[in-house]
Amino acid sequence: MARLTIHSPATAPAESRPLLEAAEARNGFIPNLLGVLASAPAALETYLTVSGINARASFDLAERETVQITAATTHGCDFCVAGHTAIARKGGLPDELIEGLRAQETLDDARLEALAAFTRAVIASRGAVSDEALAAFREAGYDEQQALEVVLGVALATLCNFANSLAKTELNPQLAPHRWRPAA
Repeated sequence: MARLTIHSPATAPAESRPLLEAAEARNGFIPNLLGVLASAPAALETYLTVSGINARASFDLAERETVQITAATTHGCDFCVAGHTAIARKGGLPDELIEGLRAQETLDDARLEALAAFTRAVIASRGAVSDEALAAFREAGYDEQQALEVVLGVALATLCNFANSLAKTELNPQLAPHRWRPAA
């Protein structure tokens, strides 16, 4: 059971109601993460706004989901791993990539592996990555813009990963087929 309230449009603070209604219209359901964030309208708005900005960054879907699933597995957020697995599968990403990210394994795609490694380095060092980590990221074909976009993706992931950990957010039935548990 969640430790924080999971709101619906009927129970949410007034400022959160239209955001939840729009999410329901877009997704066909309200992800429980959004229902949790609705308790703090500014947090919900921030999550939705930053998600939209992150989607417009230079990364393609595979790269965005590499950052998001890497951050979620690193932070141990089972809700976000499930949610981003659903997005990756719906987007047609290869199962081998998705399962490799979920298992925190070395990826067959060297460029995406460099992105995942850099994402883990950003998280572990709180942005103070080593010169070697940045050089490896650049050698994989990424640039300064994309290094900062990893920080953007990690910031987005941190908001939702930490909110879900705080709330112990339950998976929606729609996300249950994508359930993930951290390795013991």
